[in-house]
Amino acid sequence: MADRKNTDTLRPEGYRPRALDARLEKLLGAFGCVEITGPKWCGKTWTSLAHARSVDRLDDPAALSAAMMDASLVLEGKAPHLIDEWQEVPEIWDAVRRRVDEQGNSKGLFVLTGSSKPKSDAIRHSGTGRIARIHMRSMSLFETGDSNGSVSLSSIFDGDFEPRRRKTEMSEIARWCCRGGWPSILGMEDDFALETPREYIKSVLDVSVRSLNKNPVVAQKLMMALSLNLTQSVTYKVLARDVAFGDEDAMPSVPTIEAYLDLLKSLFLLEDLTGWEPPLISKQRVRTRPKRFFVDPSIPAALLGATPATLLRDMQTLGKLFESLCIRDLRVYLSVLPGIGNQINYYLDDKGLEVDAVIQMGDGRWGAFEIKLSDAKIDEAAACLNRFAGKITANKAARVKAPEFLAVLIGKGDIAYKRNDGVLVIPIATLAP
Repeated sequence: MADRKNTDTLRPEGYRPRALDARLEKLLGAFGCVEITGPKWCGKTWTSLAHARSVDRLDDPAALSAAMMDASLVLEGKAPHLIDEWQEVPEIWDAVRRRVDEQGNSKGLFVLTGSSKPKSDAIRHSGTGRIARIHMRSMSLFETGDSNGSVSLSSIFDGDFEPRRRKTEMSEIARWCCRGGWPSILGMEDDFALETPREYIKSVLDVSVRSLNKNPVVAQKLMMALSLNLTQSVTYKVLARDVAFGDEDAMPSVPTIEAYLDLLKSLFLLEDLTGWEPPLISKQRVRTRPKRFFVDPSIPAALLGATPATLLRDMQTLGKLFESLCIRDLRVYLSVLPGIGNQINYYLDDKGLEVDAVIQMGDGRWGAFEIKLSDAKIDEAAACLNRFAGKITANKAARVKAPEFLAVLIGKGDIAYKRNDGVLVIPIATLAP
């Protein structure tokens, strides 16, 4: 691996550190190449430049033409060499893998970024052992500086928790949901920042969807249907009906809905939150149909025409967008914690007992969050969490470990603290990895 301690990277001026910076640096020390995937505009290129010493960008027509003629032409440069939007020429993957082999499996040679999935039939080798992978999302509140980061997700898994303060108002939450975590809007006034998610949606529909030979009108209607059903585990038929605005004659088929959901996932715009299945618990008693969340709450907010002012008069919609924001942040924080198989799910059983987020670490430890817009419903949320934990751990034969923590994740509030029943109350504006 090239020694970067005494050499400059291409770190952009004003670069805001990301949660995965340390993870990326570690993987560059262990693998010949690291691929960073994620939606457009989430900061993949900036973060990669902060760790790279040379770059080829495939949104440059000259670089793209060269790569299409011979993929090896965009492999040259000081290591780590960044190839931005590599999926435009899928043959680059195998070319990079071969170059790593030719260099004696040297470390830190390449960084690849991709904002959509390439055609799988163009890749002949998985890259196992040569290419590591990181998934990037839009910025969490900790990364944008809106969370003071005084409560660590990793620490509460280790039983380390101390009361912390950070007063949060409802108006802040509404702004966060509408602005989103796009790096380009940092420090920007709301009137200008709110244009970013709107233009993002237009770009996805007019450029990305069309380039994949799909109908942008159908894609937009499905995105609207998903926004209307945010935080709900709805069926394909419900989505089809909402796409057609209730007109049964105009309803798309289930295979069409499936195809367009796959399209949005391939662009990293949509992520499923699947149901948690504790060991030895009957699958018939646990709801496993996924909830579908956009990668950033500003996307459904823009689709619904929401603004910070309108959301303050519509607490129901704000609550759903806030849950989406919390799921985004939990995913960002979980993605940089050590361990294989770390996952986030929700829980809903046949008795209607529901928990918004269950985080399970690869070593078997787990914890659960209820998400509430304000501190007004903490008692109700804590009772739900305790009932859930009691039910899950009651069957000794199932050998389900007791949770490392139970917590209510809130928006509006003043302090992170532990209740007498052991449940933590954590404002999202105090949370960090």
